[in-house]
Amino acid sequence: MPVEPTNKLGNFLRDRRMRLDPVAFGFATGRRRTQGLRREEVAQRANISPTWYTWLEQGRGGAPSADVLNRIATGLMLTEPEREHLFMLGLGRPPEVRYKVVDSVTPRLQRVLDALEGSPAIIKTATWDVVAWNRAATALLTDYSKLPREQRNILRLMFGNPRVRAAQDDWESVARFVVGSFRADAARAGAGAEVTELVEELSRISPEFEALWRDNDLVAGHGEGVKRLRHPEVGLIELEFSVFAVDGRPELGMVVYNPATPADAERIQALMASRSG
Repeated sequence: MPVEPTNKLGNFLRDRRMRLDPVAFGFATGRRRTQGLRREEVAQRANISPTWYTWLEQGRGGAPSADVLNRIATGLMLTEPEREHLFMLGLGRPPEVRYKVVDSVTPRLQRVLDALEGSPAIIKTATWDVVAWNRAATALLTDYSKLPREQRNILRLMFGNPRVRAAQDDWESVARFVVGSFRADAARAGAGAEVTELVEELSRISPEFEALWRDNDLVAGHGEGVKRLRHPEVGLIELEFSVFAVDGRPELGMVVYNPATPADAERIQALMASRSG
């Protein structure tokens, strides 16, 4: 079974076109067979040929240019993550981006993680492989050092590891968030080949992942938020997380989880102390 329908670009364009309100763009409603904008209306807003736009939705006419995709993104009022996803579908990768596989970080960057003593922190790649972590992350999240390198992947853990799944306070919401954010990260980094392999693997082992991946609505940024974990030793812990870009390393992101309350901080410290002992 294919992971996605064959005409992925056309399906995405059609989905986004049908979400738009014609009245909001000054188009007469009249008698419409379907909701949303008509194809010729999108073409008008994008300043491209109606025939060419129709061919794109039908999977005909070959690959579009970057200029055409940018015009369509503007015409459909796509968000930045959605625009990047559009490029991923239309061109296989965002323009002028080449993904580089990473399996380690510099000693200086590792020292930054280690300095965050009471806050679990990790460095992840665009395909969500964890390549660095600190002691707090080992104690609270996962001891990545005990996993084979290929298993140090957030999606593999989320959809294939029962312990990680059980620790999530609301697994379904977290899973949707993870998939949407992963899609945006992978598109931004141009990791087309790497994503295809990982998506096919996860779709084979997890029907839930496959269903979420098929949902075109799941394209989102993930700059900050709140995470609640149920740890078997210290109970519920609430964390405020922030994601930071690594300057000069667009393929990497640093995720820092700060305890939301003094009580949460005490639980993390207690957990770290038990591991040291």
